[in-house]
Amino acid sequence: MKLAAIDIGSNAARLLISEVSENGGKTIFTKLNLIRVPLRLGFDVFDKAEISKRRITMLIQTMKAFVLLMKAYEVEQVKACATSAMRDAANSEDVLRKVKQETGLDIAIISGDEEAALVYETHVAENLDKEHAYLYIDVGGGSTELSFFADGKLKYKESINVGTIRLLKNMVDEEQWNEFKTKVKANIKSKLPVIAIGSGGNINKVFSLSKRKDGKPLSLQLLKDYYKEFSNYSLEERIRVYKMKDDRADVIVPALQIYVNIMRWADIEEIYVPKIGLADGLIQSLYEEITMG
Repeated sequence: MKLAAIDIGSNAARLLISEVSENGGKTIFTKLNLIRVPLRLGFDVFDKAEISKRRITMLIQTMKAFVLLMKAYEVEQVKACATSAMRDAANSEDVLRKVKQETGLDIAIISGDEEAALVYETHVAENLDKEHAYLYIDVGGGSTELSFFADGKLKYKESINVGTIRLLKNMVDEEQWNEFKTKVKANIKSKLPVIAIGSGGNINKVFSLSKRKDGKPLSLQLLKDYYKEFSNYSLEERIRVYKMKDDRADVIVPALQIYVNIMRWADIEEIYVPKIGLADGLIQSLYEEITMG
């Protein structure tokens, strides 16, 4: 069965197409394609509180392209959602109505809590050892989602309105950082040592630059080093030296600031980067909906 997920974030829109099969009672999700288009809706929304005509056009064109790709792959069902930028945009309902008229796609705006739960749908922690507790950290353009997993249970999940684009726009003040810190310190507690699980394009980029083998964690110290290193370069130098796209080179510094802060506050020394994200969680939840009937 071929399924697709569309995730419209504050920085980019993603289409994930996966094949789902059953093998000896185990469900196997095989990624066939992942397409990312840097729409950067957050740059409109966090400035002007709505999505501009130009970006609405870009969004519709992108969704049309996604629909054609899904047809080419013979996708049977799709689940589409929008997150922080669309949550905050005053004209989001009009925008999504236009998208529906032009493309036939139904896009749901999900809450921060639902977003945190969907990243956790990937169930990565369940396959890891029971000698640790795990904190999922998903850093986006508009918000950061935390899900804390200990003793085989989800203990805490929350979406916090601190994201890379908000930081670039100087929209996060000292008080918000302090609130964030208080929440992490109050809720991320365990008798077991805590390990982080990172998702999002920025931590994936850091992981590929680190040349670590898949399945090996990154240390907090390494993230601090990269943060310092990237901060010392201009945007143009980051693009040239690290071969980054411009829409990655600007957000990677605030993203590292968020990961480093959370890990420091929660006394976490290592972060695993299993290349999962909201789209993976959407596909898994869509498959559960289909099979539960």
